[in-house]
Amino acid sequence: MEQAFSKEIFGIEDKSTFRAMALEVFHLQAQTVAVYREYLAALGLKPDNVKEIEHIPFLPVEFFKSHQIISEDMKAEVIFESSGTTLSTPARHHVADITLYRESFTRGFSKFYGTPDELCILALLPSYLERKGSSLVHMMDHLISRSKHPQSGFYLDKLEELAGILKERNTDRQPTLLLGVSFALLDLAEKFPVNLSDNITLMETGGMKGRRKEMVRGELHETLRAAFGVKDVHSEYGMTELLSQAYSSGAGIFSCPPWMEVLVRDPNDPLSLLGEGSAGGLNVIDLANLNSCSFLATSDLGKRNSDGSFEILGRFDHSDIRGCNLLVS
Repeated sequence: MEQAFSKEIFGIEDKSTFRAMALEVFHLQAQTVAVYREYLAALGLKPDNVKEIEHIPFLPVEFFKSHQIISEDMKAEVIFESSGTTLSTPARHHVADITLYRESFTRGFSKFYGTPDELCILALLPSYLERKGSSLVHMMDHLISRSKHPQSGFYLDKLEELAGILKERNTDRQPTLLLGVSFALLDLAEKFPVNLSDNITLMETGGMKGRRKEMVRGELHETLRAAFGVKDVHSEYGMTELLSQAYSSGAGIFSCPPWMEVLVRDPNDPLSLLGEGSAGGLNVIDLANLNSCSFLATSDLGKRNSDGSFEILGRFDHSDIRGCNLLVS
């Protein structure tokens, strides 16, 4: 059944198909994921009464800190763990089928940036490489392995070497992605600023990780644009609890792959949704979370635009500081 579902999920091309598939996944998970089933029961909701995705209750991501969220008949093939802080409890995503994650991030990345085979991929993720269980490191390691460029790889503390490689890419015009956690990109910007040509995409994944003072996204991007001479700074929106990512090509406006959608909930009534342009908590439908939970209420604040894109405005005050997105407005 999983193979049939995954084939349909990654074959979604329009909103009507997405809505139908989301309802099908909801009714499946309401039966097979014990934590989600109990959550729905605590709300007094009968799954058979849910006919529209707007009526689906979203599971708070905090449950990933205290419960194993996975289909009852499955075991975790890998467990991804959030970075968190020394004082916070990390979230753990028990992933039953790692191929689902790989297909999701490869298809999603390729949709927005083309096949990784044709890119030079430079990853600057020192904090993530210093620990185990990072879903971001797993994603980048796989994309780097798909790249055919000999200099694709992780650059832990080799900032001067990385700056030299960027200068080479300016010269040979090889399509290149430089992706990094925010504090590491700022370190590179301060110590080895390089004007990047338009064949190089600069992408931040958020995260000061206690290494620097927090910055709003606009301030961060302005600093990076000045240091690297680029018009736009791209961004990746992802988290341990999700197997899919959204991407922004600038101005902090994110777009989702066809099997992912973001809705906005009322901060004062978490079971009610708000219309386009209204600010509230972000609910994410990620159908790639087939064997855990596809309907998650995040700790992020934002708004949805009429074309389905969304913006991040900050985080709820009570949420833990986490590495995947520390940019607070």
